[in-house]
Amino acid sequence: MINQTPTILHAIDTTGPGGAETVFLDLAQHLTVEGFNNFAIIKGPGWVEDQLKARGIPYTIVKPYGFLSLPYYWTLFRLLRKHNVKLIQAHLLGSTLTYSILSLLLRIPLVATIHGQVDINPNEKHVYLKNRIMRCGVDRLVAVSQQLANYIAERKLFKKDQIEVIYNGVDVERYGKNDSREIRDQLALEDEAFLIGCVGNVRPAKAYHILIDAAKILEQKFPHIHFVIAGHQKPQLMSELEAQLKRQGLESRVHFIGFHPNTAEFLGQMDMFALSSASEGFSIATIEAMATGLAVVATRCGGPEEILSDEDNGILVDSMSAEALSKAVGLIVQNPTLKKNISNNGKAHAADTFSLLTLLKKYKDLYKSLLNKSQEIARA
Repeated sequence: MINQTPTILHAIDTTGPGGAETVFLDLAQHLTVEGFNNFAIIKGPGWVEDQLKARGIPYTIVKPYGFLSLPYYWTLFRLLRKHNVKLIQAHLLGSTLTYSILSLLLRIPLVATIHGQVDINPNEKHVYLKNRIMRCGVDRLVAVSQQLANYIAERKLFKKDQIEVIYNGVDVERYGKNDSREIRDQLALEDEAFLIGCVGNVRPAKAYHILIDAAKILEQKFPHIHFVIAGHQKPQLMSELEAQLKRQGLESRVHFIGFHPNTAEFLGQMDMFALSSASEGFSIATIEAMATGLAVVATRCGGPEEILSDEDNGILVDSMSAEALSKAVGLIVQNPTLKKNISNNGKAHAADTFSLLTLLKKYKDLYKSLLNKSQEIARA
């Protein structure tokens, strides 16, 4: 039976926590277009499904059978017809490819959000075919930073006038300093400890080995500094980082605590924030830290250059340089006035530019434009 009320479909092909997944959930929960339902399709159980349940977002799971699998596409085809889907919002490469084909078959407008260069890896298998499919099926490509949009255009994946830049946003009201001692008690840290927070799954792009090298440089001059990293851990890379910590004698100074279910609560316990990444499409964690009121040090790795103004609302340093990272951290630690100014400016900038309300308005305007165009074509 086909639903009478038209639906906007939200789709993603990852199941764990991350920046793209957070945007997917925020759009599915908070973006309402009058006269339309929201519905989500995911590929399996995990953190994303748990969040869909907690947020009350209707969804279903469709396990993929592989690229260009007919049974998989037939299942999705029937679901799109059943739910009377009139617009599709896809995230990341896998979902973009899948729904590009369905968009063409059903003539449903497709918005695809690319969250980083990894989504358009030139070494991807069957890259030429996949690029062609996306170019044909995507009505509007959203890049989460101007740098990413430029990279996509330079790769000739899409023309500049087909790409729209919409910065990720957070609910700034959720963030702020708190009095919780959860992290300090968990790590048995003294009251004088200065906690530098980092948020991000343990993967190569986060360059946590550089963070560890920076901690070694800072060790003698600032013995009260502790780095606390929250995020899912890939076993092989984590074992390499643990070996590095042991070699450098930093097991009691750099703490990988695993995934933390509440980023706002975690950041509210920190004294400042550091991003050591080699590559970022945007960096939601950075704006979450700014919204919390933390002084931020971040590498020039893509997204942060569009978030921070150096020495105004944050400090930007060269990526893959432990010396540059440690110098900037030390500058903030020993200069309370600078720390306060950067914190205050960052909090104001996050509220003005990177709020969830701003993100929702821009996506809603885009959806309504495509829906109106689709209705005009249907009437013609």
